[in-house]
Amino acid sequence: MWREPGFWQAERSLAGRLLAPAGWAYGRAVAWRFARSRPFRAGVPVICVGNPVLGGGGKTPTAIAVARLLAGLGRRPHFLTRGYGGRLQGPVTVGGGHGPGDVGDEALLLAAHAPTHVAADRPAGAAHAVAAGADAIVMDDGFQNPTIAKDLGLLVVDGAAGVGNGKVFPAGPLREPLAAQLARAEALAVIGAGARGATVAEAARAAGVLVLGARLVPAAGAPDLAGAALVAFCGIARPEKFRRTLEAAGARIAEALIFADHHAFSPHDVARILAAAERHRARPVTTEKDAVRLTEDADPGGRLRARLAVYPVETAFDDPDAVAGLLQAALDRPRPQT
Repeated sequence: MWREPGFWQAERSLAGRLLAPAGWAYGRAVAWRFARSRPFRAGVPVICVGNPVLGGGGKTPTAIAVARLLAGLGRRPHFLTRGYGGRLQGPVTVGGGHGPGDVGDEALLLAAHAPTHVAADRPAGAAHAVAAGADAIVMDDGFQNPTIAKDLGLLVVDGAAGVGNGKVFPAGPLREPLAAQLARAEALAVIGAGARGATVAEAARAAGVLVLGARLVPAAGAPDLAGAALVAFCGIARPEKFRRTLEAAGARIAEALIFADHHAFSPHDVARILAAAERHRARPVTTEKDAVRLTEDADPGGRLRARLAVYPVETAFDDPDAVAGLLQAALDRPRPQT
């Protein structure tokens, strides 16, 4: 579906310079939307976990970690997401009859942890969640959406990638200027180490934003892959993160097959993966997000799914007590009703 252009990560590039005026206009359009918006108030705390850039930074596993902490604080958190890649506009509660073509892959992952609602219209989705019993809402994405009021904004960046070349789309990966985003955020979670992530963290501290360290770790039920020969495949925004995770688990990558983010797998893709596994006498492995897109239509008879290792990860905060304290402060904050 989508693949990040290489120049977004380049410090200097002709394409970045030529597209800079378009990026300025895009950033101004986002600012104009916020200036004119009258955000809807859900009547319950709304915690928004978002990326400052287009593409993955660990947002969905971080949203799941936040919901787990909220549950530990005695709340009934529900997820609210747009359902990227799905056909349903919502609002709809994700159920067992839904597939990735209905609600997208991220919504299916979220629904395994807490009630999840998909809505292109975020205010309608929030009202739907409250009616379904939510006393706290965790938004997976939507930080740049001005139509709904947030009680806490948590930005998530990948420590290795940071914010790329620091330019606004289409000149770079930023969804709007970083300074404008930090001005609306209470915290920034940096997932993993890296010089670019450290630079973003420095900017956040200068803006008075709390910086949280975090890392992706194997989730409960992750298979033991130490010493295993693998054919790794994924369709995520940062495929190199998946490779690093597998190598850290002691696996040997015989071949890596990279697809676009949110890629809809086809029987041809499945045949290609199986052929690589046979060629290397290796086991195929993928992410949780990719596994939910391996439907019966893509893998008739389940030949790939029968051999597949799925390697789940989760966000582990360096200081979970600090995150819990941040969430409790947001829960305690007085807020107007709807």
